[in-house]
Amino acid sequence: MRKVIGIGETILDILFRDGQPTVAVPGGSVFNTLVSLARAGVPIRFISETGNDQVGDIILRFMRDNGMPTDHVNVFPDGKSPVSLAFLNERNDASYLFYRDYPRQRLDVAWPEIEEDDIVILGSYYALNPVLRDKILELLELARSRKAIIYYDPNFRSTHKEEAIRLAPTIIENLEYADIVRGSVDDFFYMYNLQDVEKIYKDKIKFYCPNFICTAANRDIALRTTRVSRDYPISPVETVSTVGAGDSFNAGIIYGLLKYGVRHDGLNDLDEDGWNRVMDYGIAFAAESCRSLDNCVSKEFAENLKIEKEA
Repeated sequence: MRKVIGIGETILDILFRDGQPTVAVPGGSVFNTLVSLARAGVPIRFISETGNDQVGDIILRFMRDNGMPTDHVNVFPDGKSPVSLAFLNERNDASYLFYRDYPRQRLDVAWPEIEEDDIVILGSYYALNPVLRDKILELLELARSRKAIIYYDPNFRSTHKEEAIRLAPTIIENLEYADIVRGSVDDFFYMYNLQDVEKIYKDKIKFYCPNFICTAANRDIALRTTRVSRDYPISPVETVSTVGAGDSFNAGIIYGLLKYGVRHDGLNDLDEDGWNRVMDYGIAFAAESCRSLDNCVSKEFAENLKIEKEA
């Protein structure tokens, strides 16, 4: 059975509304994606690290409760588990403060087995961090050699925009490895000072990776490949929090690729009808995650997917 392997940060997200803490939930961009997939019954492996402290215990317990193996999570004895504060505005969009205290030794873990047509997902600053670069490249080389589909979400936050020029060669390297790139217009604004989808695709993505998805909050989603150019409208959703919307969208796209048997060798030949079916899952997963303070799809939503699959 095909599986999804992710590498990224684990963090405890504390959500604030009107200046008061509302809920604390384990998070991290790739982490959120894998939680949704695990709830939907997809075999996952997560490569990460956390501290030997109470926050780390919360994160590891949450993973086990959601059917996520912890074999590839490095529990470091020094330093502290990272925490983020997410401040929700009146539209339930979040701004963030991050608190991190990592040890010098990072990601001291063995890689999970990667097989042909598995899907490997990476993103955020974690995939650009110079301290972790050798490890990231080792995983990407392994994934490429095994003919896994590599899914890259830059998730480039405003806090790193001053570093965009310095990080540009690393971003390009990730794009070269990627089979699918999914980013938001905000990502590309902070990276390249661009917001026009056509220009982003033609000038910054297409040469390195043929398959590009660009989201824009509640506006149309753009899909650009060598065979398909289409925009997908978003239906209005009554949101509780948008913190995990992009991560859940990624989960939906990956779920769709698995459900419809899209493999490494056939990905670049996927036609519009095939992409439409995959995109439907991305949109549905994202909308579902906006309806709660979780950073992922609900267990009820995931159970319905399992019933649909069995039917």
